[in-house]
Amino acid sequence: MAILFKSTPASIRRWRPFLTQAWPERDLRFWPEIGDRAEVRHALVWHPEPGLLASFPNLKLIVSLGAGVDHILRDPELPAGVPIVRLVDPYMTRAMSEYVVLQVLRLHRQDFVYRIQQAAAEWREHDQKNAAERTVGLLGFGQLGQDAAAKLKALGFDVAGWSRSGRAVPGFTTYGGAPGLNALLRRSEILVSLLPMTPETENILDAGLFARLPHGAGLVNAGRGRQLVEADLLAALDSGQVSAAVLDVFREEPLPPTHPFWRHPRIIVTPHVAAETHPPTATAIIATAIEDFEAGRPVANAIDRDKGY
Repeated sequence: MAILFKSTPASIRRWRPFLTQAWPERDLRFWPEIGDRAEVRHALVWHPEPGLLASFPNLKLIVSLGAGVDHILRDPELPAGVPIVRLVDPYMTRAMSEYVVLQVLRLHRQDFVYRIQQAAAEWREHDQKNAAERTVGLLGFGQLGQDAAAKLKALGFDVAGWSRSGRAVPGFTTYGGAPGLNALLRRSEILVSLLPMTPETENILDAGLFARLPHGAGLVNAGRGRQLVEADLLAALDSGQVSAAVLDVFREEPLPPTHPFWRHPRIIVTPHVAAETHPPTATAIIATAIEDFEAGRPVANAIDRDKGY
């Protein structure tokens, strides 16, 4: 019974010592050294090529090496009936919250304005709101969104969240569905997207959404690159409807050197680092998921394929 690890060469180098230490007795196979495909029972993957997972005839479990599973679900040959587990790691949750707090503070304290003034050697003060006077909206109010919201609230921000279900979260104003989305957008001077990638969320960050934000709102996108209509963001920045944006995810990664986002004075680009997978902590979580599966116990964070998360 073999376990396949499929990711980038750099990722294999990071993960190998932790996996081999955790499972010294297991038959671990690191791509491209896969051996007999019929012996592979479990696959730990990040961005597997279409058709790869279907090539293992006895595959029983698929584990994503990150919180997202869209990179798996878009495979047209994905084996039916094989459970898919997404990685939920408190370390990654805390890292995402650090990123969100940093970028919200950057937008709140008008860092973009002062960076532009610094480049022009211009000394000019601007009126500054207190955090309690600043409304922040989070798209995606699951574990990641709620943890980030709690940390923002501790700093005094007026925080609300939106999810498809609109489930209530103690201590926060929450919204759901299309009417709820409109209500959240109208109140969000800073909008943070942590949405999972689903057919419903693709291209959600478009001109229509930006128009429903307060004029001059800021945007943080740490969800998925295909959720952002890039031309619409550039137009919203040019018109002033959106004052500035921090982007961690992109339609094409790495972001091409010629892309206009790199040199835009009101965009900050980070290279998909908001919440990187942390092998020392993630290994134990994956090991537990596989052990639970093999023992016939419920597996935490197994996804609903129809929902996409």
